[in-house]
Amino acid sequence: MKKEYQLRILPHQAFSEDAIKDFLVLEKGLNPKELRHIRVLKRSIDARHRPVYVNLNVLAYINEEIEEEVFKHIEYRDVSSSPSVVIVGAGPAGLFSALKLIELGLKPIIVERGKDVHSRKKDIAQISRGSLVNPDSNYCFGEGGAGAYSDGKLFTRSKKRGDVKKILEVFCQHGAPEAILFDAHPHIGTDKLPGVIENMRNTILKSGGKVFFSTRMRSFIFEKDKVIGIKALDLKDNNELTFFGPVILATGHSARDVYTYLHESKIEIEKKALAIGVRLEHPSFLIDCIQYHDKQGRGDYLPCAEYSFSTQIEGRGVYSFCMCPGGHVIPASSGPDQIVVNGMSSSFRNSKWSNSGMVVEVRPEDINEGNDALAMMRYQEKLERLCFLQGGKTLSAPAQRMVDFTLSKFSEDLPKSSYPLDLTPSPLNVWLPRHISHRLSLGLKKFGYLSPGFLTNDAVLIAIETRTSSPVRIIRNNLTLEHIRLSGLFPCGEGAGYAGGIVSAGVDGERCAIKAKEYLSAI
Repeated sequence: MKKEYQLRILPHQAFSEDAIKDFLVLEKGLNPKELRHIRVLKRSIDARHRPVYVNLNVLAYINEEIEEEVFKHIEYRDVSSSPSVVIVGAGPAGLFSALKLIELGLKPIIVERGKDVHSRKKDIAQISRGSLVNPDSNYCFGEGGAGAYSDGKLFTRSKKRGDVKKILEVFCQHGAPEAILFDAHPHIGTDKLPGVIENMRNTILKSGGKVFFSTRMRSFIFEKDKVIGIKALDLKDNNELTFFGPVILATGHSARDVYTYLHESKIEIEKKALAIGVRLEHPSFLIDCIQYHDKQGRGDYLPCAEYSFSTQIEGRGVYSFCMCPGGHVIPASSGPDQIVVNGMSSSFRNSKWSNSGMVVEVRPEDINEGNDALAMMRYQEKLERLCFLQGGKTLSAPAQRMVDFTLSKFSEDLPKSSYPLDLTPSPLNVWLPRHISHRLSLGLKKFGYLSPGFLTNDAVLIAIETRTSSPVRIIRNNLTLEHIRLSGLFPCGEGAGYAGGIVSAGVDGERCAIKAKEYLSAI
């Protein structure tokens, strides 16, 4: 017999399968000899008050063994002789579109400007040592996309657009921990995600798909108003390559050369709103104390604490973004003469610091650049160059203590930080545009009021966070998901303006694969 229980228990009672079994025996009167197994279906932490509770949905197996699989495994067929679909980009949108194409009996050809996920790691390590940024292999470009080495959080609110559960199950099939299927805020971690990504690539290759690394798309191949392939440059040999088939364009949010090519080729795109701000870093122990309402911190049974803040200041959103408990702030520049910061954390989330983007909504009308479709991209670039200058023309990031920023006071010194390169004391409140700095200051004060102890000079603002989303939207038909004018071109994922994270990008990748199948079937 199987029976489902909803439990609200203390952290030490939810710490392990044995602890949960003990609770069921003691509180629900189950016979310990008959309780064979349990399976956690949902898990979340309620830290609104003290004491902190863990909410669990569990399935108890009473006099019964587990026979069914935790999730359904997909069988990927051989598609080596099938019609091809070209995918530009090997981020989550590209990888999931490739796997879905194989399910549908089509052959994916992935063209990725960056390196494979492990070779890419060496270039990222060079950035953290202060070396030059490889513009084709960095935190933004390479197999796995921007999420591969910046945390691997899988939480999404885009549950109406597609099968989120399927995306998580595919991750599990390729080596992700099964906890992502039931945790309220699933997370893989930068230490484990590269291996999962490599397994996904191996599935694509074993099924007859193709993956070309260090290969940058240069242009589309047209047949009237139809895209029938791409021209690309092999960056290793400097040779031009051609690939034929309908194109799923899944470049990620930092492919500025692609946006420029689209704009210059009069391929319809539009500017869109962004969120711009800083990385806010606290000691993780302090965040634990605040969030768990305990001066002793999180104790032995709770994870490193998360937070989420959001408010409206003078008609614009101010909010936390991509919170990394027990994580690190990283240099996420994708080219020379720019500073961009992001956050990451391992699966253990055990560093001394916790960080989050603290960003302000910026709309096109805020920068008043007319009808230029690339206006928001150019604004990103402008602020990243300005940040580079403030950092002394190095990857040393400009920074200011949190309270000092709200008081417009220069920070003479800065706290220790997880940022691998130096921090440079800098008056962020002066050189950040006022429509950002003013709202950010008021937002931080409000968050400090709502959460006593949060507004502190033990925390530091590290500039600049600009890559929260794509600065453009590549306009597509809502029904066919093709570009509004060019058939055979499927703008996809975060880089096209239709996703906002790993899972939603994966969902959009699957949707575009389905539409590419329909497109080929109709030819």
